[in-house]
Amino acid sequence: MRRRQFLTGVAATAALELTGCSDTSRYTEADVRNLAAQRKAEREASGTGPWGEQRYAGYRGLAALPYFELDDAGRLACTVEDLPPILDIHAHLGITMLFAPQPDLMAESDRVIHILDADGHDPAIPIDLDLYINANFREQDLEALRWGAFKGAFTVPREVATHTVPNLLNEMDTMRMQQAMILPVAFGLPFGDDLSDRFLTALESANAPDRLIPGAAAHHRDANAVEKLERYAKAGARMVKMHPPMGRFYADDERNDPIYEACDRLGLPVLFHGGRAGIEPESMHPYGVMRHYERALERYRGVQFVLGHSGARDVEDALRLADRHPNLWYDLHGQGVTVLGRMLETIDNERLLFGTDWPFYHLGASLAKVLLVTEGEPEARRRILRGNAARLLGLPDIA
Repeated sequence: MRRRQFLTGVAATAALELTGCSDTSRYTEADVRNLAAQRKAEREASGTGPWGEQRYAGYRGLAALPYFELDDAGRLACTVEDLPPILDIHAHLGITMLFAPQPDLMAESDRVIHILDADGHDPAIPIDLDLYINANFREQDLEALRWGAFKGAFTVPREVATHTVPNLLNEMDTMRMQQAMILPVAFGLPFGDDLSDRFLTALESANAPDRLIPGAAAHHRDANAVEKLERYAKAGARMVKMHPPMGRFYADDERNDPIYEACDRLGLPVLFHGGRAGIEPESMHPYGVMRHYERALERYRGVQFVLGHSGARDVEDALRLADRHPNLWYDLHGQGVTVLGRMLETIDNERLLFGTDWPFYHLGASLAKVLLVTEGEPEARRRILRGNAARLLGLPDIA
């Protein structure tokens, strides 16, 4: 029995990270070409938009902007005095799965090792705020990310050991952020896939309900998904994360319907990982294509859906959904400043949300972009950094 369980786990890990299979009828050569064209066009256009060139030496290099400085400990710190109590709609804690032990989510360290760690190199990796954020990293950095994810099935990688509650709160303090939604991920694995319970337990231990908001995750391969969502809602969860690429499912799969129905009944918004990030294994790409999300948006109009990363590298297709689906919100994380500026002009900014995807990146990378594109627009800045998310989650919109 143990041998069978071991082999099942190894197979599941391999499927998650390395191989997998995709339905070619749902993913076309045109999809492949469009992704390549987006990456090429974005890089060629970088620096030519309204904000000009926005390149900095790593996350700490953002101190060159008027919004930040380096504090006495050499940490990037936000210096803007008149910000609202910022609410980050999209953050995580340390992720391991399958055979790996649980990281100590209450540990504190001198420095956060972000999964894509621009400051952990000499010289620092340049950060171009006009690119989709992962485009700043080199192939060796992305390979290390993939290898780290694989190791996370068997051990606690050194970077994951720093993705803890105290470290997040410390970084939030330096960025003048008041609250963060903590989102687990459900991978649909046979065991070792209990991040919702782990994160909820950690947040209870942290005793910081005014700072950290619990979320939950769901996957249709979990026969108890609906029952768990009911339990998580009673425990205070305010949002559900669903990750089609990592979970290897399509958002329009009818097997998700009981989850959507439960979220409708429980009043829980759903944050999808939306779109192709471009750095995941290619076998995951079909699940992120925007057309596969529309059935859920159309059929479950009572559910408020948030598109994580605003569709990532499929942002153009994502923006075309806005008029047809008033129950769709956009998490701005990842997009470059030129795209963000266009979103403010073309989408009702009451549906735009501030997210960071911590600990993949430093909180300041997302904050810098929003501060740039909302310069001189205090009401839009307030809505994006706090008001919209507070309304979505039923929290006070503190001025």
